[in-house]
Amino acid sequence: MDSINNIINFVFPPLALYGLFVFYPIYQRLKSAVSICRNVFSENVAGKVVLITGAASGIGEALAYEYGKKGAYLALVDIRDEPLFHVAALAELYGSPEVIPIVADVSKLHDCERFIQATVLHFGRLDHLVTNAGVAPLYLFEDIEDLSKAAPAMVNLLRPKISVKKICFLLIAVIFFSPQDINFWGSVYCTFFASSHLKKSSRGKIVVIASGCGYIASPRLSFYCASKAAVIAFYETLRSEFGSKVGVTIVAPGVVDSEMTQGKFMTKNGQFIVDKELRNVQISLLPVESAERCAKAILRSVCRGDRYLLEPAWISCAILWKVFCSEVTDSLGRWLVMG
Repeated sequence: MDSINNIINFVFPPLALYGLFVFYPIYQRLKSAVSICRNVFSENVAGKVVLITGAASGIGEALAYEYGKKGAYLALVDIRDEPLFHVAALAELYGSPEVIPIVADVSKLHDCERFIQATVLHFGRLDHLVTNAGVAPLYLFEDIEDLSKAAPAMVNLLRPKISVKKICFLLIAVIFFSPQDINFWGSVYCTFFASSHLKKSSRGKIVVIASGCGYIASPRLSFYCASKAAVIAFYETLRSEFGSKVGVTIVAPGVVDSEMTQGKFMTKNGQFIVDKELRNVQISLLPVESAERCAKAILRSVCRGDRYLLEPAWISCAILWKVFCSEVTDSLGRWLVMG
């Protein structure tokens, strides 16, 4: 087997480069033609049923308003009741025919099952699932005193009547505090219970709010970056499994106006604090995009049926530098944040 790999290592790179050189211009022309068609025949979300998690603030709130303006029925989910009800009322004022606010915790499996079922029972279907809920733990890895509080312990779910497929989806991460509970598993849980309903929709879609940090590392955000990279990898795999049955749009925003950009972070002890000084150190040098502009770009991309959205567009250039000049981006990131 080693000799076969040695042969492939010698033969495959030049063949791959030649194939890419020949195929890429054709691919780009086809992609441009498809993009024009998608813009012309963009999806109309009026009358569609859309469920948004993390809808009480930030991108989730802005998306609720944008979907509302387009006439979509909304199910808004968040763990905070008062701001959620406020967003629901405003979404109706913006034009949504009906909005139901659901207070729930996406890190809990039964809560996810409950709000998916409540949405389908109330509206009769589900067309778009927007997995937006997330937290941003901000601390250095070396400052963690008890690593067991930052690493998931997997629970054995072997039960006589549970299939292997369900076991793969329902492995529960038991963490004292961890972004994986919300950022990763919160999305997976929702998708597991929503996928069968999305397949019944004529144009069922999953809108995944990941992060540019899923591609580009940032000091003090090790577990956040890891959870977002896991989200991207999971939904890329899921897209291959679903095929044309359910569309998947993976959104990687940059720094968007939200509670995080206002200084709200999770500490190494699992507590949420507002630290303006740490906020200034972490993101003051980066341009902050308004949640409204980001939401408009996301909805346009979703209606076109795009596979990916990097918002703002300059993030794609940063990712190219990460791929081809990783030493430069790593050093620059450390200098900007740590220096």
